[in-house]
Amino acid sequence: MTLSKKLSAEVFGTFWLVFGGCGSAVLAAGFPDVGIGLVGVSFAFGLTVMTMAYAIGHVSGCHLNPAVTLGLVAGGRHPAKEAAPYIAAQVLGGVLGAGVLYLIASGTTGEGASAGFHLADGFASNGFGEHSPGGYTMVAALVAEVVLTFMFLFIIMGSTDKRAPAGFAPIAIGLGLTLIHLIGIPVTNLSVNPARSTGPALFVGGWALAQLWLFWVAPIVGGALAGFTYKSLFEGEAPKAKK
Repeated sequence: MTLSKKLSAEVFGTFWLVFGGCGSAVLAAGFPDVGIGLVGVSFAFGLTVMTMAYAIGHVSGCHLNPAVTLGLVAGGRHPAKEAAPYIAAQVLGGVLGAGVLYLIASGTTGEGASAGFHLADGFASNGFGEHSPGGYTMVAALVAEVVLTFMFLFIIMGSTDKRAPAGFAPIAIGLGLTLIHLIGIPVTNLSVNPARSTGPALFVGGWALAQLWLFWVAPIVGGALAGFTYKSLFEGEAPKAKK
């Protein structure tokens, strides 16, 4: 598969993750009477990854996340020379997803449940302190993002191991991301993905951009640690050459 096709797949996949996941939070989470709430948003993020894993996993590996790409590099599953192009494609997809979501969310008639949309409300951006849904501190946010990204990458490494049951990795990864969101949304609105964080933050500006550094640093640290840990402790031995 050519690199251009892989990068195109990453753009489409990350677009879907941000548009679907953040879109569920912005458009549907608090909708009167039928709002999907925290549980619904968590499943939406999981479903975006699961559906894209089946759609483009055979093309690009369906990373959709700089922390995943760098974690897989650390774990020996992805070539380091493709990391920068992958990350650029993921950020582009995240920004496009947030842009389309903004066009929809801001296109209200002035009546009904969506009439009060304002970027100042957060636009599903990630934050800590006064911008954390639960008022969690920067330290708490940092620890949560590192640990939850670590576990997400650990699930990815294990479920895509050649020794794991074939064909089930997208389900494990999607449900893993759902669980991680159930834990982390109250803390930071849950990132574990710098591209997902960057898209909405560029539209919100101000505090969202000022706090964006944490949602790059923490996921990348957690992802790299997970890739290295799995490779060091659990990666299968290379097959011995026949004599």
